Amino acid sequence: MLFFSYFKELVGKQVTVELKNDLAITGKLHSVDQYLNIKLENTRVVDEEKYPHMMSVRNCFIRGSVVRYVQLPPDGVDIEILHDATRREARGG
Repeated sequence: MLFFSYFKELVGKQVTVELKNDLAITGKLHSVDQYLNIKLENTRVVDEEKYPHMMSVRNCFIRGSVVRYVQLPPDGVDIEILHDATRREARGG
């Protein structure tokens, strides 16, 4: 639940999602659920030459089980909130 609540804070920000098949998609985070399924808007593929068929896709839904990494915007990382949430989760509440 720690990651879910953290990602909810990033809704509306630009993120890059790298999938397990090496496809990387950049877009505005529209929504995320408890399974870390992600919906992106205004998307673009990072390597357009390798995936030309994806250039026309503007919105996409990404199943959480196929996500390898999510690159966060530098201004979207609040270390203090993560530290506090991690401590609370480690204590069990």
